Amino acid sequence: MFHKTKKEFSLIGSFAILLSFSILMCSGVASAQEVGGDLSGGAGIFRPKNPEAKRTGNPSRPVARPTRPNPAEIEEKFEDALADGNDARDARKFTAAESSYRTALKLKPRDTRAHYGLGNVFTDQQRWDDAEQIYRQAVVITPNNPEVLMALSFVLVQPRTGASNATRFTDAESFARRATQLQPNSAVAFFRLGAAMIARGIFNGETEAAFRRSMELDPGLVVAQVHLARVLRHMNRNSEADPLYTAAIDQAKDAPTLVLIAESMQSETRWNDSDSVLRRALQLDPRNPGALFLMGRLFSVNRKYAEAETVLKTAVEVNPKFFPARNILGRSYLGLERYDDAFKAYEQAVPLASEADRKQLAGLFGFGGVGDGYMNAGRPQDALRAYERALQLDPNNSELPNKIAAARAKL
Repeated sequence: MFHKTKKEFSLIGSFAILLSFSILMCSGVASAQEVGGDLSGGAGIFRPKNPEAKRTGNPSRPVARPTRPNPAEIEEKFEDALADGNDARDARKFTAAESSYRTALKLKPRDTRAHYGLGNVFTDQQRWDDAEQIYRQAVVITPNNPEVLMALSFVLVQPRTGASNATRFTDAESFARRATQLQPNSAVAFFRLGAAMIARGIFNGETEAAFRRSMELDPGLVVAQVHLARVLRHMNRNSEADPLYTAAIDQAKDAPTLVLIAESMQSETRWNDSDSVLRRALQLDPRNPGALFLMGRLFSVNRKYAEAETVLKTAVEVNPKFFPARNILGRSYLGLERYDDAFKAYEQAVPLASEADRKQLAGLFGFGGVGDGYMNAGRPQDALRAYERALQLDPNNSELPNKIAAARAKL
């Protein structure tokens, strides 16, 4: 049914240390999957294949149309909208792609291809909640579509704030298992199963077996090799894991695979090891969203805030709706003591933040930290503005009322 197509205020030293630790602990990066093209949007994203579409390109289409198009005309419009969405997505014109897929969805609400295409665009932009919702709708319509099951399984393992991650991870494993049953010879299905088990914190023989089965079915699936190495390291089998990492780096021919390797290294806090891998990825694709974000995060962890700014600004340009990039960019401005820029970066992140993210934006590494910086710089009026913004985001923050009172006392 589907076919493969064109892919972080350092006032004192200890504060900087806290900042680096906070960066290390936040914004978990998604694992990646090399299938159907490159990884686009954020930290090395799985990129599902485009839905199949047949552009009609009928030059004899009449100008005047009946009030109610007949089934053939609806089908023609639907296929053209899908094709337009695919073309725009491949060109990373996500707004246009979303619009086209929504048009297709209105034309044929029960055709899974429209849901799937729209979910793919959300996935590209790491709009996980939106992607989950639309993919789940697709699964209701066609519960035995392995491509949709694998895409939904991927989205469900992405770390999101809130109390529902455990349920999502369990669902991700369930959907991936179903995909392996539907496509027992699919390397990608077994890869997704192993990835879901990793998300659940399961590093055992079964997880190892899933990745080994994936590699058996597709020896060229380097991402399975990388994940297997990660599992082996968790099982204290480093002597087996390290050669796999080395081989994966040598075999990687594209930016998405290198992004995955770097993400796996960063997940194990092997920050400096990821540097050369990311530089190679950016040589291959200077605007790869995942490589840009991971490099920006690496610079931030190493307190190279000026370098982080440059990279993260590009990451935001490429993927405007990715909250973690904007969040860490704001933290980099804090590290540079550029409080006006930090305030702006955080303000732009607010619309993209979940409820838990909004509380984070109100704290020491958000508007609260900006307010502290303004106070230290002798700018109580601006500090008051920052503290009040923080209180809007987190009305239950017990520290903010005292900070607001202190700022007002300085006016």
